[in-house]
Amino acid sequence: MAKTSDIPAQKALPGRKAQAARNDGLILDAARAVFLADANAPIAAVAERAGVGISALYRRYPSKEDLLRTLCQDGLRRYNLEADAALEDSDGWQALVDFLSRIVDADVHSLTVHLAGTFTPDESFLPDVLHSAEVTEEIVRRAHATGRLRPEVNAQDLALILESCAAITLPNPTRSTELRRRVLAMLVAGLAAHGDLPGPPPAAGEFAWRWERRH
Repeated sequence: MAKTSDIPAQKALPGRKAQAARNDGLILDAARAVFLADANAPIAAVAERAGVGISALYRRYPSKEDLLRTLCQDGLRRYNLEADAALEDSDGWQALVDFLSRIVDADVHSLTVHLAGTFTPDESFLPDVLHSAEVTEEIVRRAHATGRLRPEVNAQDLALILESCAAITLPNPTRSTELRRRVLAMLVAGLAAHGDLPGPPPAAGEFAWRWERRH
């Protein structure tokens, strides 16, 4: 599973800023592990796992909702980075397949499966959400242009594929990854298959309701 610390670092920061950046990475990695295991876990469990004081955590994230919001926004930005990279591939079909593989390995959609509805996204999400929609549509358009992607598949179908893989979770992370890759390979084969799919495709925004805060 991808960690915040796996993302390439920017240029070195001096002194306290470097320490703050390290602590932030530790906090977000810990928050991912804690909240994917139990979305109702207290924020103190994150501080304990990260090995930082609760006061240091609250200075950075005044509430659990702020921490959840940042965690999911980081996941969305990771998705966008991988989607942008996919557009560098001149082979539209291979770009789609490789993109799905990278996102499954990064485990981005576990955040959606487990954390949607646990906080309220704010307006800072909008540019990333819009970019995500735009670049995913382009990946699908290019894959269609190769003639290999079945014509009725749309960008929202990709989200369902990724969430289906993310829902496969075992106590052994290595085995989870193996099974997710296996299922993805079967689903990719279905993307290139022929014949009509039952029912209409998912519509843009059809699943947005999940991000409404549940009380």
